[in-house]
Amino acid sequence: MASDKQNQSAPAPATVGELRKTGHVQRDIRDEIRHNLLEALKAGNDPWGGIVGFEDTVVPQLERALLAGHDVVLLGERGQGKTRLLRTLPVLLDEWTPVIAGSELDEHPYAPILPESIRRAGELGDDLPIEWRHRSERYSEKLATPDTSVADLVGDIDPMKVAEGRSLGDPETIHFGLIPRAHRGIIVINELPDLAERIQVSMLNVMEERDIQVRGYNLRLPLDVLVMASANPEDYTNRGRIITPLKDRFGAEIRTHYPLELDDEVAVIEQEADLVATVPSYLTEILARFTRYLRDHPSIDQRSGVSARFSIAGAETVAAAALHRATLTGEDLAVARPVDLQPVIEVLRGKIEFESGEEGREIEILEYLLRKAEADTVRAHLGGVDMRPLVDRLTAGDSVLTGDRVPAADVLNALGDDPAVTAVSDEIADRLDAGDDAERAAALELALEGLFLARRIGKEPDEQGRTVYSLPPDDED
Repeated sequence: MASDKQNQSAPAPATVGELRKTGHVQRDIRDEIRHNLLEALKAGNDPWGGIVGFEDTVVPQLERALLAGHDVVLLGERGQGKTRLLRTLPVLLDEWTPVIAGSELDEHPYAPILPESIRRAGELGDDLPIEWRHRSERYSEKLATPDTSVADLVGDIDPMKVAEGRSLGDPETIHFGLIPRAHRGIIVINELPDLAERIQVSMLNVMEERDIQVRGYNLRLPLDVLVMASANPEDYTNRGRIITPLKDRFGAEIRTHYPLELDDEVAVIEQEADLVATVPSYLTEILARFTRYLRDHPSIDQRSGVSARFSIAGAETVAAAALHRATLTGEDLAVARPVDLQPVIEVLRGKIEFESGEEGREIEILEYLLRKAEADTVRAHLGGVDMRPLVDRLTAGDSVLTGDRVPAADVLNALGDDPAVTAVSDEIADRLDAGDDAERAAALELALEGLFLARRIGKEPDEQGRTVYSLPPDDED
């Protein structure tokens, strides 16, 4: 948003009189969003850029809620993209909007609400100066915490203004909180149930009567604000809850979800992960399958959920392992290989909540589900490839050594230049779109891992902790 603002110039009118001559029409926040959303839909434009997996479920519900002018609470487990979705809302605001210059609450020049602004408008008339606010400045977020106060959200007496000589009964001694400062914009309260119940009560007037009252002042400000919130359904009974009167005031309650399709899960990882090395798409797919298996496994606490951030962090960890190896071995290209998946378990196990009674089995469960994800990915991409030349080569006594410090060239050279092995390696590389040697080594390693999981070859660590693919011990003589 900031870069968008820097690249655009604000409109020219600088006074109310100049603004009126342009034919500018005032719209409240709900009409503004409704108008811009309908225009986007008519033009076939997607206002929800970067939102994956909600196209047929959450997004249509949200669009209907916005068209109805409703405040909305999004309910869903952690890492489902609630905040990401809410942060796309500013695109539905007008790019620039006029405000009274110097106003604390960014009032519209046609509709001042503060006593000082009303006085200035009466005195200056068409000469009332205006400023322009970019849509990026009309979106506010507050992470709800137990120590959030009424003053933070609504406002309180400003002792500095009192010290300047104003009386305590003067409305201009008020320091406004986040909600009134979001006047003519969008305010998002993340993790709403974490707000103490007495603080939630302070929002009731905003949600229903669209005004605020501060410490008994006879001041009622008609606010024009769209209130959005996010919450974890379990928070209703665990850390806190949304009080019934406040919950009733949200016009729409929309349930979010994790990606329903594997392709969407992969797309989220590829979109969000900040990778420092090349991660082949099939490794991303393994991480996506792994995450989905975690979400279905009875040993995992599904009330806590398995965040999309788990798979995203997993991809970043895999990429970091590849960069680490390339640096130590002097390779020009850092390309992740299946051996780089093991650190995901070691590094990210703390992001998973296990059911009680599973103490001591965490690593075992994670390794089993990762192997299952690997096996499914091998079947999906290499099903039908005749792997016998690889098995035969290992039967002849060869072995393939890999690990976090084994360069790609060593993996490729381990099986020699047998034409049959070269032919199957070429087919594997073609199936997995592997071009250079680093990518071909990763593809070969995936094939070997698939053979191991199918119990056609063995896999053992050597004394240095590296991985050795060879003939199963029972077949060696």
